[in-house]
Amino acid sequence: MCLAMPVQVTELLPGQRARVSVDGVSREVSVALVEDLAVGDFVILHVGYAIGKLDEDEARRTLALIAEAVDKLAEGAV
Repeated sequence: MCLAMPVQVTELLPGQRARVSVDGVSREVSVALVEDLAVGDFVILHVGYAIGKLDEDEARRTLALIAEAVDKLAEGAV
């Protein structure tokens, strides 16, 4: 199973790279597949590659759902 998740661009770097962050975790990724990025944009991240832009509202809803699923797993509800 593959998982892609929304992350926010915090810094644009040289060489089609960017620093992204989610839930306090930051990492450098490739943004070669996405055009017209700006700091603050949300992208879908899959195995180290930003594969598309995502609307901020949709990104936040998706992150909330992921957090809810993690909480349920921690409670043993799933």
